[in-house]
Amino acid sequence: MKTLINKLPGIALTAMIAVPAWFIGKMIPVVGSPVLGILFGMLLAFWKRPQLLDDGISYTSKKLLQYSIILLGFDMNLFNVFKVGKQTLVLMAFTLTAAFLTAYIAGKLLKLDGNVKTLIGVGSAICGGSAIAATAPVIHADDEEVAHSISTIFLFNVIAAFLFPVLGHLLGMSDQGFGLWAGTAINDTSSVVAAGYTYSNAAGDLAVIVKLTRTLMIVPVTLVLAIYTSKKEAGNKKGSYSIVKIFPWFVLGFVIASVINTFVAMPSGMSGFLSQAGKFVIVMAMAAIGLNTNLVKLVKSGGKPILLGFICWVVLAVTSLGVQHFVLLS
Repeated sequence: MKTLINKLPGIALTAMIAVPAWFIGKMIPVVGSPVLGILFGMLLAFWKRPQLLDDGISYTSKKLLQYSIILLGFDMNLFNVFKVGKQTLVLMAFTLTAAFLTAYIAGKLLKLDGNVKTLIGVGSAICGGSAIAATAPVIHADDEEVAHSISTIFLFNVIAAFLFPVLGHLLGMSDQGFGLWAGTAINDTSSVVAAGYTYSNAAGDLAVIVKLTRTLMIVPVTLVLAIYTSKKEAGNKKGSYSIVKIFPWFVLGFVIASVINTFVAMPSGMSGFLSQAGKFVIVMAMAAIGLNTNLVKLVKSGGKPILLGFICWVVLAVTSLGVQHFVLLS
């Protein structure tokens, strides 16, 4: 109890920062509350804060971030996975593989830190900020690495929301084709919604279902990364790591929450409330990460992550179009 009390001042500060970020983000969904949370936090990082806030800020950026992913499971309906069909799952297999390989190869060529290229790869491939939030604790990414990745993904989310509908019309894409493209090639849900429904209601409906199905890839990806990270840290010595210790249990919580939301009759509005609570806690965690981030250093070293994000974004978009044209329609 004493430990919890020590954390409360820092947790309260992140909540106070999250409130305006949450409401402004609702008014400007293309920007999004998590990005504003991290930005407001970075601006306040210049303030020499009392040391009593540090424990709570650290707890929010690490543990509360994990708990928030569990709550996001209440936004998932597993029946939607079956709705999108076999063709869409084939498309996602190609796009996810392309994004991960691109992040790995281009990240090495750019000599980027391993965690940053992993986070940008996961954020591009799966679901932007939520995937980065889920992956960061698993690979032990520090706050500045998360900030680099979130800011990079945000930049291309905003561009995609405006650019994709224009390109879709220039290419003469059908509603289904554009929905598949937006759902697999745009990173964050808010930008998928913006681009999809700008094109048409039918395209928007399909894009959102495809995007939510993509989100489920958080589960296998974080598990694989947990095993890889543990083996790497243990120096690849046989028997030097335990699956129980390295397993990302919060991801199991995400799966359980998804199953409950799909098969259990919950009180009206309960699942929506829980998923919204999870999203708010993510904004708190982003504020905490911003509070521990050096904005000047971030700006000075931001060129390479942005270039990697751009490369991943282009490869993802082209792969999605190519697979639709040459594989699914052949």
